[in-house]
Amino acid sequence: MLQPDLEALDREPLARLQLERLRHTLARVRDNPAWRARLGDVAPDDLGRLEDWRGLPFLTKDALRDAYPFGLACGAAEGYRRVHMSSGTTGNPILNPYTAADVAQWGEVMARCYAAAGVTRDDVVQITPSFGLFTGGFGFHYGAERLGAMIVPVGAGRTLLQLKLMRDLGVTVLPAIATYPLRLIEVAREEGFDLTSLRLRVAILGSEMWSDELRATIDRALALTSYDIMGMTETGGPGLGIDCPARAGLHVWEDHYYVEIVDPSTGAVRPDGVDGELVVSTLTRQGLPLVRYRTHDLTRVVARTRCDCGRTMLRVDRLRGRTDDMVIYKGVNFYPRQVEALLLRTDGLGPEYQIVLDADGGSERMTLVAETAPGGDAAAAARLRRELHDLLSLSPEIRLCPPGTIERAPGKAVRVVDRRPKA
Repeated sequence: MLQPDLEALDREPLARLQLERLRHTLARVRDNPAWRARLGDVAPDDLGRLEDWRGLPFLTKDALRDAYPFGLACGAAEGYRRVHMSSGTTGNPILNPYTAADVAQWGEVMARCYAAAGVTRDDVVQITPSFGLFTGGFGFHYGAERLGAMIVPVGAGRTLLQLKLMRDLGVTVLPAIATYPLRLIEVAREEGFDLTSLRLRVAILGSEMWSDELRATIDRALALTSYDIMGMTETGGPGLGIDCPARAGLHVWEDHYYVEIVDPSTGAVRPDGVDGELVVSTLTRQGLPLVRYRTHDLTRVVARTRCDCGRTMLRVDRLRGRTDDMVIYKGVNFYPRQVEALLLRTDGLGPEYQIVLDADGGSERMTLVAETAPGGDAAAAARLRRELHDLLSLSPEIRLCPPGTIERAPGKAVRVVDRRPKA
């Protein structure tokens, strides 16, 4: 552990620390008139226990967009040192300003994530997410610096160069967008690059929903162990939590973030073990504190007991989808990750796919475009069609194509193309 005195803190003193920091967060945001208008007359002293936090209103993505650029920011007194921005495609972007303390906090939680994945100062870390307004590259950089590891800050793209540097510099740790290892594997195959020449042993992957089946594909092809990291621009970037070698859920750094799982429809807090929407409040962020921010991510609390790794901070399940990426087709609700899991269990198919939705003469049509694996056969389509029908009640047209046919996005993979008229 990076900070065992905090990461293994008993639940009772941890709850006291959280309550103290929630009160501090409430005091900070109340200095901003826009926050006071949102929260009403509630004062820090009104929080007698953690459950009282549930009485505060939710913060939504739309509210953050409407506050662009600094309407809900709270770090002017300390001074801003950095801004990062969400990659949203509608309306104003969400801008997150960072104070010097925010940058330091980010480095701390990211270093914890590296340590949870078994990374040490003796490792060589090649950073493949982009550096810029997207938070990924900088977060991985600051965490590795805090840990004392050697950094190869390549950023996004130039995949053949990435492979060459990994081999020549003895890179052992790969931070990446979840689907980027698929691109590494694909380019290695196209260029005749020997993946066994790499010394990779750890991948830390996030920014996209990715299935257990995809994890197994990546781990097997690159001969490493992958870890699922969570976080978003609004919370300060990646570093909210990560899984550990116990594979028993993602640890949330509860001394920095207070999380709830709520019913996506009613907002009522759901009990541990029940799926719902992840709600995050920040405990130590200055520039853009969050009070009950609805992330749209779907998960559940797995446990609040001590993990086999020794950490006591609660564990949530790997993110199952988003309330806003659920697809509804002819009355059937499903998530792209469910289709991905079935596809990757079908022999003869590769990991790249797109779900294309069209309107055809007043009715809807769904086409699943999937690439074949090298040596795959046409019978794979029939096997996949049967699985989709039996397990998800879907009967799409399945169009198989050679490897490399589906366009590779420079960032997150585009899994759903919805061409249906908007209501």
